[in-house]
Amino acid sequence: MAKCDFCGKGVTFGNNVSHSHRRSNRMWKANIRRVKAVVNGSVKHVYVCTNCLRSNRVQRSV
Repeated sequence: MAKCDFCGKGVTFGNNVSHSHRRSNRMWKANIRRVKAVVNGSVKHVYVCTNCLRSNRVQRSV
């Protein structure tokens, strides 16, 4: 679910690095919102990242 339906942005994995340089796994989650949008002429609920919302790649329904 945590993936943008328009650009495909999702979870990114990496490492936490402590002061003593011990490493543990971590993840960065994309800022995903569930919005009503016009998709192919009909209104649907879609999961969209906030970057796509700000850049007007998604036409929101009112």
